[in-house]
Amino acid sequence: MAHSPLIIDIAGPALTATDQRRLTHPLVGGLILFARNWVDRAQLVTLVAEIKALRADLLVCVDHEGGRVQRFKTDGFTHLSPMSALGRLWMQDGEAGEGHGAMRALDAATAAGYVLGSELRACGVDLSFTPVLDLDHGGSGVIGDRALHRDPRVVAVLARALMHGLLQAGMANCGKHFPGHGFVAADSHTDVPIDRRSLKAILADDAAPYPWLSTVLASVMPAHVIYPRVDRRPAGFSARWLQDILRERFGFQGAIFSDDLSMEGARRLNGRLLSYTDAAVQALNAGCDMVLLCNQSVGGGRAVDELIDGLARAHAQGLWQADEASELRRAALLPRTPPLPWDELMLYPAYVHALERLP
Repeated sequence: MAHSPLIIDIAGPALTATDQRRLTHPLVGGLILFARNWVDRAQLVTLVAEIKALRADLLVCVDHEGGRVQRFKTDGFTHLSPMSALGRLWMQDGEAGEGHGAMRALDAATAAGYVLGSELRACGVDLSFTPVLDLDHGGSGVIGDRALHRDPRVVAVLARALMHGLLQAGMANCGKHFPGHGFVAADSHTDVPIDRRSLKAILADDAAPYPWLSTVLASVMPAHVIYPRVDRRPAGFSARWLQDILRERFGFQGAIFSDDLSMEGARRLNGRLLSYTDAAVQALNAGCDMVLLCNQSVGGGRAVDELIDGLARAHAQGLWQADEASELRRAALLPRTPPLPWDELMLYPAYVHALERLP
C-alpha cells in the first residue's frame, strides 16, 4: 500500500511495545506529540530518535504556535507570545529611528517562525501545525489570541513572514483552519460550529489568505465547521471545499490534514456521530491526504487500534483508495536539511538575533 495517511499519538514520554507496533504499521505516516509526552529536552530528543529508528519517514508533528498553544515551555524552550502580539505590533507607530510598526511586526514574525522552528528541529520534531490563518472576529474563544489580526491582508502578510522564519529553520508550515474558524463562537472540540454566511462573503474575508499564500503554504488543515450555504458537510469532509475550492479554485498543491477526528465537531455528519473509521474514510475521500486521531492512546488506546484495523478493512473493501500523490505530499513535509544541535543553536548568531526581535 503506497499511502500512510494516519497521524496518531502515544500515551506517555517513552515508547511502549504497543506504540512501536502501531508506528510501524504501513497505514501510519506519523504522530503528534503533546505535553504529556514531554519531561525535558533530553527525554524529547531520545524519544524522537527512537521514533525515527523505527521508521525514518515517520512525520513527527506538534501543535506549537506560541501563547496558550505551546507544548514545550521549559528547559530552554522560548515561551513565545500569542500570535495576536504580532498583530498588535503591526498596529503600532514605530519610535523614532525604528521604522513603522508594520515593518517591525514583519521582522518579529520571521524571528518567531525561526525560533519556533529551530528549537523544535533541534529536538528532532519535523512539523508544527502553524500558522493560524483564522481571523480575529472577537467572538471565538477557541481562536481568540491565536489569531494574528482581523484583516485578512494583515494575516496573510504576517503569516508569510512567519513561514519564512520556519523555512529558514528547515521546517514546513500548516495553515489552519480552512476556510476559517474565527467567525463562529462554538468550539469544535465539543460542538458543531455553523457559519451561515454565503460563499462570496467567506471567500472575500476569512478564506482570503489561502489563495494569497497558495505558493508558500506547504499544508493546510480544514476547520470542523459547517458552512451550510456552501455544503452541508463540515469543511474537513467536504470535497466542495477541499477539491473544488482549495485545490481547483485556489491552486493549492500541498498536503491537507484533517483536524483531530476525536473532536465532537469532527464526527458529526447529518446529526449522526460517525465512528473513527467512518470519519477517516469520509475525510480521505473528500480530499484529505492525512487524518489525525489525537488523545486516544491514553488508557489502552483501543480506538487507535480500531481505526488502524478499520481503515485497513475499508481499503480492502474499496471504500477508499491509497493515493500515491498524497504520499508524496506527506513526504514533502519531512525536513531536507539536518538541524543545528541545541548547544550550537544557542550560540548561532541568527538565532540569538531572532530572540532579540521577538514581540
